[in-house]
Amino acid sequence: MTHQDVPEQQAPTSVPRTLGRWGLAAVLITGGVGHLTRPDEFLAQVPPFFPARDKVVYYSTFVEFALGAALVLAGRHKVRVGWVVAAFFVLIFPGNISQFVTRTDAFGLDSDLARGIRLLFQPLLVVWALWSTGAWAARRRARGAATGASRRR
Repeated sequence: MTHQDVPEQQAPTSVPRTLGRWGLAAVLITGGVGHLTRPDEFLAQVPPFFPARDKVVYYSTFVEFALGAALVLAGRHKVRVGWVVAAFFVLIFPGNISQFVTRTDAFGLDSDLARGIRLLFQPLLVVWALWSTGAWAARRRARGAATGASRRR
């Protein structure tokens, strides 16, 4: 049995996970609004060598809105949405590293310590996405089912 063989509706659902998913959606949608109202703050996170930096900020606005909406409306696709949101947080992590390395002030992060502490929170966002959508639990269950099926052969 592969990961694709396990129906997504088997992802664990509970009030804490649902509230966590909605909370993460609020974080993403708030971030999207921030892209529109304070684009310079977000531009500070795009590495200086990156081409079309302003367009990255512009397009990531829509990505954050879409991911936030997807977390709320995911239904039986919440596992898939969880993996996509987690991947998004991994993809934007180099921007946070760039802000730390270039010592760029933004979002009130005006010291190396503050920027360094922020780096520690990005992995927590990945974990939050995987936990609140049941993505990690579904993967563990799929692996367990695959292991059990191979033992029965």
